[in-house]
Amino acid sequence: MALFQASPISLSLAPSVGRPMRWGQIATGAIAISALAFFALVVGQSQSIQWSEIPRYLVDPSILRGVLLTLELTAGAMVFGIVLGCLLALMATSQNLVLKVIAAGFVWWFRGVPLIVQIFFWFNIALFIPQVGMGSFTISINDLVTPALAGFLALGLHEAANMSEIIRGGLIAVDRGQREAATALGLKKTQTFLTVIMPQATRIIVPPTGNQAIGMLKASAIVSVIGMQDLLTQAQAIYARNFLVIELLFVASIWYLAITSVASIGQHYLEKSLVPKGRTAEKPRAADGRDRRSFDVN
Repeated sequence: MALFQASPISLSLAPSVGRPMRWGQIATGAIAISALAFFALVVGQSQSIQWSEIPRYLVDPSILRGVLLTLELTAGAMVFGIVLGCLLALMATSQNLVLKVIAAGFVWWFRGVPLIVQIFFWFNIALFIPQVGMGSFTISINDLVTPALAGFLALGLHEAANMSEIIRGGLIAVDRGQREAATALGLKKTQTFLTVIMPQATRIIVPPTGNQAIGMLKASAIVSVIGMQDLLTQAQAIYARNFLVIELLFVASIWYLAITSVASIGQHYLEKSLVPKGRTAEKPRAADGRDRRSFDVN
């Protein structure tokens, strides 16, 4: 019987398979680097830009006041949008048809109408509602709805519609069996929602909410059309006096990039903290060790 026994094959004798040279990636990378270098060279050598003025205006008191107002507007509109979005999401997922229709109508209107149109609407609301009051007490809408309030309402209501869909998607993504298991254990609906549904839905809701916050920060620049003293408006006011248009736009861009970069880092660590202990979010890799989510250009 020894004649039919095959000798074991040593895997160490198998030739090693190295990664092939990917000339497509090298070529596209070289082209991209060359284009960036050419663009930087053209901009850097421009005689029309006074580069020395940019650092000075980065810490200008007017610019800093605009940065502070932009942060306050972004934070206020996001908090308002999240709170109202939670309420709308609960209405949309309820069994009450009236509440579902109201939530759907709100989302349909405030997601469908462009944000700049909503800003102009709230800014000019006094044209068809000049004043409000009860009895002898009246107040002018122009005194009530200031540019700051008009911008806040437009951004907050628009964000509430978006957050409603994000939160609703997170809630319905939790498997129905989770609810049934909680009910079988004797938990009430409120207990089930707070201890079973929300912890799982939060991990789905947080990433797009972070993206919405960063988008809100950038979208807040649109309130400059109604004269709200945000970062972009302050930059525009300065370059209207000294004609340093490009320099002040660079200043505003640097501040927006700095804030969004800090927010992105915070979002990364917040998402990382929501990953359950003992579970790592590893990238899916192919057999040759490459990231399966990447697209190769050979």
